[in-house]
This record gives sequence, C-alpha cells and structure tokens, in this order.
Amino acid sequence: MAGRIKDEDVTHIRDHSPIDDVVGDYVQLKNAGGGQKKGLCPFHDEKSPSFHVTPSKGYFHCFGCQVGGDVIAFIMKLEHLTFMETIERLADRIGYTLRYENTGVNTGPSINRSRLVAANTAASIFYQEQLQLPIAQIGRDFLTKRGFDRDAAKNFNVGYAPDEWDGLYKHLKGSGFSDEELNLAGLVKEGSKGMIDRYRNRLIWPVKDISGDVVGFGARKLASDEVDTGPKYLNSPETPVYKKNQILYGLDMAKKEIAKNRQVVIVEGYTDVMAAHLAGISTAVATCGTAFGDEHIRIIRRLLMDADAFRGEVIFTFDGDAAGQKAALRAFEDDQKFVAQTFVAVEPNGMDPCELRQAHGDDAVRNLVARRVPLFEFAIKSVIANYDITAAEGRVNALNQVAPLIGKIRDASLRPEYVRLLAGWLGMEVDIVSSAVKKIGKASEGLSEKRVNLTDPVLVLEREVLKVKLQLPELAHGWVDLESSAFSFPLYSSLRTLIDNQKEFDTQELINKCDSDELKSLVTELIVEPIRTDGEVSERYITSIFARLREVALSRSIAEIKSTLQRLNPVENDAQYQEIFGQLVGMEAARRVQKELALGES
Repeated sequence: MAGRIKDEDVTHIRDHSPIDDVVGDYVQLKNAGGGQKKGLCPFHDEKSPSFHVTPSKGYFHCFGCQVGGDVIAFIMKLEHLTFMETIERLADRIGYTLRYENTGVNTGPSINRSRLVAANTAASIFYQEQLQLPIAQIGRDFLTKRGFDRDAAKNFNVGYAPDEWDGLYKHLKGSGFSDEELNLAGLVKEGSKGMIDRYRNRLIWPVKDISGDVVGFGARKLASDEVDTGPKYLNSPETPVYKKNQILYGLDMAKKEIAKNRQVVIVEGYTDVMAAHLAGISTAVATCGTAFGDEHIRIIRRLLMDADAFRGEVIFTFDGDAAGQKAALRAFEDDQKFVAQTFVAVEPNGMDPCELRQAHGDDAVRNLVARRVPLFEFAIKSVIANYDITAAEGRVNALNQVAPLIGKIRDASLRPEYVRLLAGWLGMEVDIVSSAVKKIGKASEGLSEKRVNLTDPVLVLEREVLKVKLQLPELAHGWVDLESSAFSFPLYSSLRTLIDNQKEFDTQELINKCDSDELKSLVTELIVEPIRTDGEVSERYITSIFARLREVALSRSIAEIKSTLQRLNPVENDAQYQEIFGQLVGMEAARRVQKELALGES
C-alpha cells in the first residue's frame, strides 16, 4: 500500500480547495454579509440556517451543533472518510497528482476512494462504448421503444453491459485496476472460475453522487425471465463510495435547478428521470432501489434552503395503483419533516412519467406536475376511496379512518381547513367531523405523553431548553420571555406550567408537586441528561436555543394569524382586519429578531 501523502501536497490541496466551492457541492449557500456565507447545516437537522462559511479564512462553523473546521474536516465528517481518503478525493477534484512517501514496501496500489471512483468512471465509459456496437441492438431498441434517442442516451451516459462473463473485468484489468479494487467497487464478483462481471446483457445507468462522481450503477435486464432469472433492476451493492440511502439518481444534474426553482420532483426510476428532464422538468430525481428516507430528506432540505415555512415544493409522482397509494401514506409521515409544501402528482390511468411521455408527449409530463395536489389531500382521499360513502355506515367508517390522519398534521392552522374539506368530501356536517378529529386527537395525546420523538428537531430543541432551566436555572434568562405556546409536546407544556407556578425555583419541590408518574419521571430524566453531548455548554449556546424556541413559537402564531386574515373580508371587517394585521407585523418583526439572535447576528 502507498505510504503517507507528502506534507507539501496536503498543504497544496488545502490551499487550492476553496471551502465555499467544496461546501457548495452539498449545501446551498447564500451570502450572509461580512464576507460570510450561510446555509442549512449538513450535520444536523435544522430549519433556519446556522451553518456559516468564511471563504477568506477557509473555515466553516455551525452555531447550532458547534461543528467546525477546514475544508478537509468538512469532507472527512460528511463523507465519513479517513484523512488520506479525503485528501485523495480533493486532489481528484482539482486534478492534482499526489506524491506519497516511500515506505520501502511495494504491495500494489492502495485501495482508496479515488481508485474506486476511477474504476466506476472507466466502467461507465466502457458501457457507453458498448451501447454503440451491433451487439447492443437489444439495448438501443429498449430505449427507442420508450422514446429515447441516441442524444438522450448520451446525455444520461446510458450504456450496455455485454452478454459476456468477463468483458468488463478484462477491460479494466488491462487498464491497471486490481481484483481487489474492482470487487470493492462492486463491478465484479467471485465466480466458480475467478472474477466475473456483475452485470450481463443489461442496460446500464451510471449513478453519480451530488458532486458528479460515478459511484455506482443501475442495470435493467433485457432478456426474458426464462433466460435471465435475476431481478428486473439490479443496483450496485453497498460500497465505500455507494450508499443507496444517501444517493438520489439525477441529483448531480438537478441540484442547481432545485435550488433555483425551489422545487424537487421525486420519481420512481431511471427512465422516469430521463423522461422528466427531457420534458423540461429539470428538478426530477429518483431513489436507487430503496424507499425515500430520512437521509434523502436531509439532502433535499439543504438544497431547498427551507429556512422559512412553505418556501418550496416537494412533489412525489406515485403510480396510481395500490402500491403507489401505500407509498403516499408512508410519505405522509415524512412530510412532517419538510417545511416545504409536499404534493403528489398521479396520472389518472396509473402511467409513470416515462409511459406518459411515450403516450402523450412532453406537455403531458409537464401537466402532470402542474396538476399536483397536496399530499395531505391525496392521502385522505386514498383512504376515503376504500369506502362506499353513499351509505351512512361507509361515511362513518371512512371518517374514523381519516380522522387520525388529520390529527397527525403538525401545522395546527391546517387542521381546521382539512376538517372543512373532509366534511365536504364525505357529505357530513363540519361539527361532526371536527368532533371526531378532536376525540381521536385527545386519545392520541394521552398516549403520546408517555413517548416523545427524540428525532424531531423541534422537540429536541424544547427538551434542551427544559434541561437548561432544570440544570442551570441561573443561566436561563430567556425563560420568562417564552411564548405561552413555546412547548408543543403536552408533557413538556405541563412541566413548563409546573415550573411557572413555583414562587422560587427548587427541583426537589418541583418533583414533589408532579401529579403523575410520567411527569415525575420526565423531571428526573431531564435533570441528569447532558444538555448537549458535542461540546461545552456556553452562554452563547443557551441564548441561541432560547431564541430558536421563541422563533418556532412565533412562527406557529404567525401561521394561525395568517389563516385568520384569509378568512376575514377587509372591506366588511376593516377595523378587525387592521388590528389583526398589526399583530402580524409585530410578530414578524419579533420573529426576525429571535432568528438573528439565534444565529449570533444580533
């Protein structure tokens, strides 16, 4: 294995890798004044940007999670790479050839990220060249039948894996790659007589990470099931450079348009991404053989820069069948993690974007996205469709199934609107629907008091503030200024009330006055739980979390006031409208102050 990288080369890489350019491959940065740029932190969930980059100094720092360092530290932490792997990756990025200290032992090339990416890139070129040969006619026919010409295949680097046991293996071995490298990259596997290609007689799509490096492949079989008994789509295995839950196909092409248009369209496959982009939907991406999950959400959120409520769109294109509806209901849970509005676009006949483009052209794909409906609406109507609502029993059963969905909507200002819509869809009185939703909501609240979602960033924030009040009351200066609605979790809200009812703060007295075992357990838990595990607790940190909690609470109140204003007629209710509008202006100003304070800008 190669020795350590020469110190002067490390210095060269650090000096010639502008930190804002490198970070910009992962995070949408905006100018923050004073020579700084800021964005949403890639190391923890947040809705307001606290991640700052100072290009002139070559450093980054997050005021939310306190992670910081230079460009090398950034890549090491984000990509989970070693120091040497990070330097090699940055060297590849600027086209610099590294020099290694001679260890005196020659054991062949080192296994590092740059070699794996190079092997994948060489494989991609090989597959693209194969697609142009007579043997790949079956692959070209597949593309043609789906409306993709030669230029489309070239734009997306589509290739063909020949119907051979070791065509790629021999080619890459001739290019200097070792068995170990090719196996580790997921390009070959062990056969009965040695290494063989992972893909045979398949159409190949190279999968790139957000920075544009080829890290894996998706392969669609072309032979019949009798000839090829393998899966219809075969994706790269997990490798040091390919993590399917962190990859979105097409993101390298779409990232700039996603940031520019504040929109992302989630489709279900490689051909759907191609069809969408060719139809002018340049914000389309797809997962690679896995469900859309938390890691994908974090990636999308950083690009959307959804620092304020409802500033962007996440549009899912599900199939219209039962599986698609199930996916929509599953995504309903994930929707709560987006500040951006989430929509669903489903073609009535169940066609995916690729099929729709084949049948009706580019306009039909664009119209599909344009006709999107809110995810909440789609999920609720999907449940209603399972019942005969022309009968009283069907309407009641549908209501009982849908009420919990409305209760799960965290944005309190949206719930009354969906109660009204549901009443219309079911043909029932609004009061009856509202009563059912509240009844189920109270039952759910009773259960939720015993459990808290410790991955929810808002609830984590509320918990941090309570821990500061219990453990460091002398530093909890912002406690008296917290809004009455600051704590959204019922048990947290109960604890806040208990604290406020004390004449003088005393933890033992607080425990004695707890009226339930759950509340008592919460107090003792928060007293001993570390306030934070990633650094020293400073006054700056405490000021920041109190300000962030006030900002969140004010945002909730602002949403409710906006909803009230929308229902008022400013002509008929001028005085009331002006009074409420004045409250809104004041709250918006207060929220901006808290936001700046949380970011250390005030």
